[in-house]
Amino acid sequence: MTMNNGTPRKPKALAAGSRLAVFAPASPAPSVEMIAGLAELKRHGFQVVSNQDTKAEGYFAGPPLERKNGFVGPLNSEEVDGLVALRGGYGSNYLLDLELEKELAKCKCVVGFSDLTTLQIFLWQKFDWVTFYGPMVAAGLNAGAGSRKGYDEASFLQATGKTESGWKVRLKGEAVLAGQAIGRVLGGCMTLLEATIGTQWELDTKDALLVLEDRAMKPYQVDRVLMHLKQAGKFEGVRGIVLGDFPESEPTVAGAPTVREVCARILRPLGVPIVYGAPIGHTVRPMLTIPLGVNARLDADGEGTLEFLEPAVAA
Repeated sequence: MTMNNGTPRKPKALAAGSRLAVFAPASPAPSVEMIAGLAELKRHGFQVVSNQDTKAEGYFAGPPLERKNGFVGPLNSEEVDGLVALRGGYGSNYLLDLELEKELAKCKCVVGFSDLTTLQIFLWQKFDWVTFYGPMVAAGLNAGAGSRKGYDEASFLQATGKTESGWKVRLKGEAVLAGQAIGRVLGGCMTLLEATIGTQWELDTKDALLVLEDRAMKPYQVDRVLMHLKQAGKFEGVRGIVLGDFPESEPTVAGAPTVREVCARILRPLGVPIVYGAPIGHTVRPMLTIPLGVNARLDADGEGTLEFLEPAVAA
């Protein structure tokens, strides 16, 4: 496992007028959803200067090399200030087989969630690269700010644009175990984090405020992933945990444990602050944008808050 002990590399802040590229490292998206998401970026004054155009191949947005070039090209272009993913789905892991690490000269904002977890963990473990777990063009931005299956506008703009520390995000969840903790925010989609175990970019979770979320998982499947993470040592040294709201994950048998109950049973013995039910990643509520790789204070009281003790972007 690559151990990450370096100083975080922070991308340049985004603001009105910033030039954005849309990249598609995983699955394709319907054009109507893409158009709606692009319009939302433009509403904020961003210029969309590059939009990856590939021919879909089944559940992939295009061949692996084209998907990699759609990421690396804008990343190393002087004409692009930041990158927002088209959508998740599946396929980002293929980029990591194409010597991606040799072509990542520039550090820029990379925004996405779900399948992008693989890429975000790789960038953190290999390059100390701060990324943003937040809405994508056809998964969040397309539905609009404050809307069902949309995104939280304030956290999106703060995370990618605020060059001062001390800003807070209301997690809008509930405390499973109350308390406060300071650590580095890491994590993402739970099953994708699990899939890094045994790879060269396996996530080092020591001293982390660990974000775990997913969707459409039966409670016993959440149980299995959490037990694997526990037995693999991924909870050793974790300072706090923020859990998503796990939509479409209701028990299939009356009286069976819920996802929340499963999480509480396995995670409460860790003795660290835990918040459950935050609208992060897969959620039908307006999705929060969470910087990955920066220090924050988790307050697991009431609905929970994250206070970011350093900016995620540089001026």
